[in-house]
Amino acid sequence: TSIGPQAFYNCYNLTSISIPNTVSSIGNWAFEYCSSLTSIILPDGVTSIENGAFDGCSSLPSITIPSSVTSIGNWAFNGCSSLTSISIPDSVTSIGNYAFQDCSSLAGINIPDNVTSIGNYAFEGCSSLTSITFPDSVTSIGRSAFYNCSSLASINIPDSVTSVGDRAFYRCSSLTSITIPDSVTSISSSAFQNCGNLTSITIPDSVTSIGWGAFDGCSSLVSISIPDSVTSIGSYAFAFCASLTSVTFEGDAPTFGTDVFEYSNSVTIYYDS
Repeated sequence: TSIGPQAFYNCYNLTSISIPNTVSSIGNWAFEYCSSLTSIILPDGVTSIENGAFDGCSSLPSITIPSSVTSIGNWAFNGCSSLTSISIPDSVTSIGNYAFQDCSSLAGINIPDNVTSIGNYAFEGCSSLTSITFPDSVTSIGRSAFYNCSSLASINIPDSVTSVGDRAFYRCSSLTSITIPDSVTSISSSAFQNCGNLTSITIPDSVTSIGWGAFDGCSSLVSISIPDSVTSIGSYAFAFCASLTSVTFEGDAPTFGTDVFEYSNSVTIYYDS
């Protein structure tokens, strides 16, 4: 009924495997570093994909997760660099930390309606990922969740999201615009740092703070309006924004950290109070 932890660890010549319907549990790191594995079928009885279950299965091109699965563990598909597509059923409610880290061939993924959180580093280094749609069930996007997703051109953040972690979209260099929903109260440190093609961003009245380096290196950002709800802006928040010419504060100036506009040499600050 179960495949134990590290059962097939580093079986680098294993190319395919069929798991019988009697299996309900696949242990931690069960198929880690099975680097030649190209085909696997998960039976309907499996309820969870445990930590690191397919970590480093670098030849695996696709996998279908059965509707019996409710959670995808930490590092579950980390380093599956040939994985181009994956179908996640609506039964899944959580995606673990590092779950799809460095899946560099993954072009798209569906986040099912029951998922409430995207783990830390969940999609870090998914350099082929072009778009992603979050359901309204998601309330938090973890730290560095989409770090260095260099092909990610568009993303929707639903009104259900209240928390966006540090460096969540760091170096998403193809991202051109983003709207932050009214449910978010703070923009975390380095959240959009080095998003070099980001030309516009909408900050809602719910935001009270903008973190350290939040937009540092957004070299295509031309203008931005800061709502009067913002009371503090962290150091280097708009540093190295070479195209930034206009920053409008819609109320009194908030508390500034050091060098907020460091090397953003063309900026003019306006007050609309």
